[in-house]
Amino acid sequence: MINFKAIFTAQLASVLNGQLSDEAIADLIETPKNPAHGDLAFPCFTLAKAFRKSPASIAGETACLIQGPHIEKAEAAGPYINIFFSKESAGAVIMEKILNEGKEYGQLNDGAGKTAVLDFSSPNIAKPFSMGHLRSTVIGNALGSLAEKCGYTAVRINHLGDWGTQFGKLITAYTKWGSPDKVKENPIKELLSLYIRFHEEAEANPALEDEARSWFKELENGNEQAQALWSWFREESLKEFQRVYDMLGIHFDSYNGEAFYNDKMEPVIEELMAKDLLAESDGAEVVQLPDEDLPPCLIKKSDGATLYATRDLAAAFYRKETYQFDHSLYIVGQEQSIHFRQVKSVIKKMGYEWADNMTHVPFGLYLKDGKKMSTRKGRVILLEEVLNEAILLAKTNIEAKNPGLENKDEVAEAVGIGAILFHDLKNDRMNNIEFSLEDMLTFEGETGPYLQYTNARAYSLLRKADDIPSAENGLSDSYSWEIIKLLYQYPEKIRQSYMQLSPSVLAKYLIDVAQAFNKYYGQVRILEKDNSIKSRLALVKAVTIVLSDGMQTLGMKVPRQM
Repeated sequence: MINFKAIFTAQLASVLNGQLSDEAIADLIETPKNPAHGDLAFPCFTLAKAFRKSPASIAGETACLIQGPHIEKAEAAGPYINIFFSKESAGAVIMEKILNEGKEYGQLNDGAGKTAVLDFSSPNIAKPFSMGHLRSTVIGNALGSLAEKCGYTAVRINHLGDWGTQFGKLITAYTKWGSPDKVKENPIKELLSLYIRFHEEAEANPALEDEARSWFKELENGNEQAQALWSWFREESLKEFQRVYDMLGIHFDSYNGEAFYNDKMEPVIEELMAKDLLAESDGAEVVQLPDEDLPPCLIKKSDGATLYATRDLAAAFYRKETYQFDHSLYIVGQEQSIHFRQVKSVIKKMGYEWADNMTHVPFGLYLKDGKKMSTRKGRVILLEEVLNEAILLAKTNIEAKNPGLENKDEVAEAVGIGAILFHDLKNDRMNNIEFSLEDMLTFEGETGPYLQYTNARAYSLLRKADDIPSAENGLSDSYSWEIIKLLYQYPEKIRQSYMQLSPSVLAKYLIDVAQAFNKYYGQVRILEKDNSIKSRLALVKAVTIVLSDGMQTLGMKVPRQM
């Protein structure tokens, strides 16, 4: 593959007579925002002192000396040296590589032989799968795919919220007001109403909180009734969760939730004790973290009950031992930032440097009317209902625009769910997103359906063409060159997306590719029978390769007709 930056760096190094190292030159090279200013540019300001000349003079004298493979010309523009690469020769090489590699284009080996463990989604048992779970689920899934594109083995873990005091609350509510028949008829809806009722009743009767804590302690102690109810709630919840995961096309390698670590906490606590890291605080056992400017990490409550942090510590040790991870990512909302800093700090205090490879990947919230969605207050929008509504709207649009389309139901599902996924992933993950079904399901502009339609348009051109795409010859027009330069960036965009833990980098890049292709489509007669038709078709095919792989990496389906 051509490395434009390396070519330009080598040429500059050869004419600057060692005034700057190759690394320093490469760091200074820029990509002009205006294509008329070249494909790459080098500012000469740092050379003024060494050469005792103005940057503009240096640029003028140096530009004429630059020539090399795939370089069309170099010219001075004030203090900058602008370089233009050969559209035909460089473009042909790039397109040929993309066509030869196909869906393997963009595959990197950065993580070869390494493992990335991703903890994401992690809904709470006995609560509905709401819009509040969408961000962790789709960001985590996209990061898993990006890790795999970078060569890592990705281990996807659904750390289910299947333990904790909320089960004491739910068991209390069920034993007081629950109906077995109602729960069997509609498990999650009925359990949610019981959970909400508990909090309403507890405001007037605080003694219910004590009763809930007591029930949870019974659950921890193996009380038969509590265990039976807990198992039932978990089983019914998993059925509902799996239905949503199937719709989203998301899989996990492990569903080991909090409960899985109940028998794995004691060795961690014993090691903390042996290393003299546990301290007593109001009857509870904590690890003090003053040097890290963090509040104490609570390991055991005064009644002996363990906590979220205790189980996360046990989970970290289990995952390191089981998977020997190189990266361990926790895709969890930003409100848990202090918690993960505490867990990481405790492990480091225990003497384990691999804690540095644990990374919390926070994100903003979905808001409803400017407020955080809350299960306990009943301010919930169910994800499955949103997905079904999106699919219905997509089908309505297809019926209106292309009633003869085959597999309409399949395409509607791909488009509707793709709209929801992409609406989330195109946003910087730290931003809060106001829930708006209308915005999510807009089928124009920077949306998932826009990407899918652009890709389907490209596939349609390939179906209509009699000629076979060939990258043997390049293209000389500026519209195709702008697309080719974008396609060339795909592997690096994959790398950036994973290294920055930000799927939005890839999502925004795909929009740029789609917009460039649609501009090309509007300006060039792609199927015109002339000497360049095979090259134009090669470009179209290259676009389908990048758009298809990019969307699939984000978790979207890729219909070839719409």
